[in-house]
Amino acid sequence: MKERNERHIEWHASGITREDREHLNGHQSCILWLTGLSGSGKSTVAAAIEKELFKQRSRAYILDGDNLRHGINGDLGFGPEERSENIRRIGEIAKLLADAGIITIVAAISPYRQDRDKVRASCTPGDFIEVYVQCTMRECERRDPKGLYKKTRTGEIKYFTGISAPYEPRLQAELVLKTDERTVADSVSEVIAFIQRRQLINSSPEEGMDT
Repeated sequence: MKERNERHIEWHASGITREDREHLNGHQSCILWLTGLSGSGKSTVAAAIEKELFKQRSRAYILDGDNLRHGINGDLGFGPEERSENIRRIGEIAKLLADAGIITIVAAISPYRQDRDKVRASCTPGDFIEVYVQCTMRECERRDPKGLYKKTRTGEIKYFTGISAPYEPRLQAELVLKTDERTVADSVSEVIAFIQRRQLINSSPEEGMDT
């Protein structure tokens, strides 16, 4: 059914290009894909990155894995195939936002290397920046902000990454943030410095601002 329907679907390009939108914004867009165990600090770091970019007058938006499961991905469970579909959908949304000229910050466990690589391969080269939010299992479980580790240990949760389901870190991510060793501010500074080196945003917050 899917193949038959795709024959009648055509992509409609906008009359406004991504480059037009980036020029208006004063910066380029990209996808910052934060991946890591539950409790590693993905959402916390993502929110801090978004806030810093906002201060610098850069247009950014977070796609948080939990938030998307309240709506767009609300029909998906946590088995391997559904996890893969979850990441595919997030990737498609992220690409649309990047095309709109927005620095898109994804915060999702995204446990399977193959799923993240598929999203990377579907993106414009250079758009996908994988940020491995690295934290020891012991520290993640100590934090347990949502009580998920405890529920897994008692059998309330069947599929849980790192315990009853695998997590596969990328062999070589663009960035590795060791959140069990460094502060949130340190992690944000590292990400901002990286995208500045890529010349995606200005190296100085004041550049490009009205005076």
